[in-house]
Amino acid sequence: MYEVTYHRASSVSEAVKLAKAGEDSKFLAGGMTLIPAMKTRLAAPSDVVDLRHVKEIRGIKVSGKKVTIGAGTTHADVAGNAKLVRVCPAICKLASSIGDPHVRHMGTIGGSIANNDPAADYPAAMLALDATIITNKRAISAARFFKGLFETTLKDGEIIKEVQFTAPAKCGYAKFPNPASRYAMTGVFVAKGKEVRVAVTGAGDDGVFRAKALEKALERKFDASALDGVSVSASNMMSDIHASAEYRANLVVVMAKRAVAAANA
Repeated sequence: MYEVTYHRASSVSEAVKLAKAGEDSKFLAGGMTLIPAMKTRLAAPSDVVDLRHVKEIRGIKVSGKKVTIGAGTTHADVAGNAKLVRVCPAICKLASSIGDPHVRHMGTIGGSIANNDPAADYPAAMLALDATIITNKRAISAARFFKGLFETTLKDGEIIKEVQFTAPAKCGYAKFPNPASRYAMTGVFVAKGKEVRVAVTGAGDDGVFRAKALEKALERKFDASALDGVSVSASNMMSDIHASAEYRANLVVVMAKRAVAAANA
């Protein structure tokens, strides 16, 4: 490790001020990506501003179908929230499948969304649930927020405070995890509300995306059998040492069927 100045912020406004004062500051929202990147010198910030002790961005509120999750809420808290599991069990299942216990008790939903790893789970949920990401400056729809691999619309000094969404009538999530990292080699979140939305993570070569062909089939009949014979093109799929583009394209349909089955259970 190299020399870095650590700051513990107690509020969002203080965090913004501390970050501005540094030459090259980074926000720490759990550190599950930033700390390993710093250890391998893929990231070398002059200052790290820790958001984990900012109470105003932590917690879960459920009012009817309206859900608000603070950006500093850990995956473990999302997975185990009794009120949330009653209205949107799929996002609780998603959170419970992230990494290992250490990652789930340290990593946060805001950190995951802001990092926008192409194999992260939460981006698929945000896109399928048509969530709104609230920052210290504005409200951004999930459809506009995710821009590509590790890229979002967040600007310098902008901090995610919470995410908001209306729980759909039905939803489900299924992923094929990398056996070592537990990152999604392909993960599919399906939501049925006023419309059917299907979002895919871990498979696209440009990050999270909506699978329109699957949505169209499920609009006609919200059942796993509706996806029989439906295929997804491999042309825009990721190909790496773990799986080929063609394999991932097939996994999208398989995971979508499992997600729908879970939503209907």
